[in-house]
Amino acid sequence: MILIADGGSTKADWIALDSNKKELFRVRTHGLNPAVFPEEALRDRLVNNFQLMKHKKEVKEVFFYGAGCGTPKPTQLLKHVFESVFTNAKVVVKEDMLAAVYAASGGKKSIVCILGTGSNSCYYDGETLKQNVISLGYILMDEASGNYFGKKLIKDYYYKRMPQEIAEKFENTFDLDPDEIKRNLYQEESPNAYLGNFAQFMFEFKEHSYVHQILEEGFSNFFTNRILPYNQPKETPIYFIGSIAFYFEKILKEVAEKYSLEITGILQRPINNLIAYHQNQV
Repeated sequence: MILIADGGSTKADWIALDSNKKELFRVRTHGLNPAVFPEEALRDRLVNNFQLMKHKKEVKEVFFYGAGCGTPKPTQLLKHVFESVFTNAKVVVKEDMLAAVYAASGGKKSIVCILGTGSNSCYYDGETLKQNVISLGYILMDEASGNYFGKKLIKDYYYKRMPQEIAEKFENTFDLDPDEIKRNLYQEESPNAYLGNFAQFMFEFKEHSYVHQILEEGFSNFFTNRILPYNQPKETPIYFIGSIAFYFEKILKEVAEKYSLEITGILQRPINNLIAYHQNQV
């Protein structure tokens, strides 16, 4: 059995293939970002999944593409966790950007971007993945991500910059008690995912000028910092993956046009295309 997974801070999608690369089952676990969660939490999120544990001895290969796996230490930590659970398997852990490249462009020359709970981008020349900057995560970077917009909404609410009709719905949707917010940000294990939950609120008001401006500013920030510095020809395909890109496609494409760029494709989740890529490998 082969396990292939694409994971972020919020969730990880798994698909099992048999020796003929035919799909056996699909399952979803909580996020497995080794840059955010400690070893014990990562292991618990695996062993508490019945489907994966039921077949753990049958697994011969694990291919995991995940957020937080772009530098050696967290990558080795997660690899160690997988090897301790899937004891009969060869384990490969790669960053989520590589999964995005395989899923979006099939491994062809392109600029590929992630806009989900977090954000990132890369240029793939057909052989090598290149990034203009290493991401430093949700506190310092993650432009136009779910957690980026979540922070913006919370701050605007508290600074009373949010329009009244939106503010009323916002406070009826979320627990905005300051102690509750600070507890989730400074005491719980996944503040980036917590912040990302607030971004879903924008979809209901995406045509409102306030939300449209927030999205436009965030996407412009992303293009300026994460796409333009690659200095690639205008005809280079540009792909986006992730829930923020998917649900706010119209505004994202409007911003791209301001930079005389065209978005080639947008995927909500890469897992189906990622599986197709692996199935086509010899």
